[in-house]
Amino acid sequence: MHKINSLDDIPSNETIRRVLNRKRYHKLFLATLRSTVIAVTVAAAVVVLISWFALPAVRVTGTSMEPLLSNGNIVICNKFSDAERGDVIAMYYNKKVLLKRIIAVAGDEIDIDENGRVILNGALLDEPYITEFSKGECDIEFPFTVKESRCFVMGDNRDVSIDSRTSVFGCVSDENVLGVVWLRVYPFGLPHLIGNSDEKKD
Repeated sequence: MHKINSLDDIPSNETIRRVLNRKRYHKLFLATLRSTVIAVTVAAAVVVLISWFALPAVRVTGTSMEPLLSNGNIVICNKFSDAERGDVIAMYYNKKVLLKRIIAVAGDEIDIDENGRVILNGALLDEPYITEFSKGECDIEFPFTVKESRCFVMGDNRDVSIDSRTSVFGCVSDENVLGVVWLRVYPFGLPHLIGNSDEKKD
């Protein structure tokens, strides 16, 4: 404690005011900093939880979904969207996450001609996302009927994609679908929304 020996040692009102203001500012700064840290931590936790449980991010590997998606692209998936024909989905396969497009769903009959064009339920399938048709790796017997709780998937880059056209890959069970690819977040300069191919035609 500061010892006062004379009247000259007594601090002025202005000095006392400055000291009190400094202490008040310091206390306010610490309270604001604490609140900011807590808010940022909570916000980060919420983002992580949403990303993990509802909108997981997936990095594209390989070229099977070109030209729509290329190696290194990062996309966001919607786990609560019902996957339909034409949707690009993220799916689990051999402990990996792959991206493919749903061509047929349970009960659909699918055939592929020699040129790689898809005939779905007796009608030629319109596939505006394909730049070059190819039968690719294909060893299953056509026409093929998709079983219950499964979907028939193919990559857009038909010549290189390994997908439901092969018996070793097969159809994808509903429980192995991670989510519907919804948004591309990287690279930044490319179109972002993915969406259903049927929606794009309307």
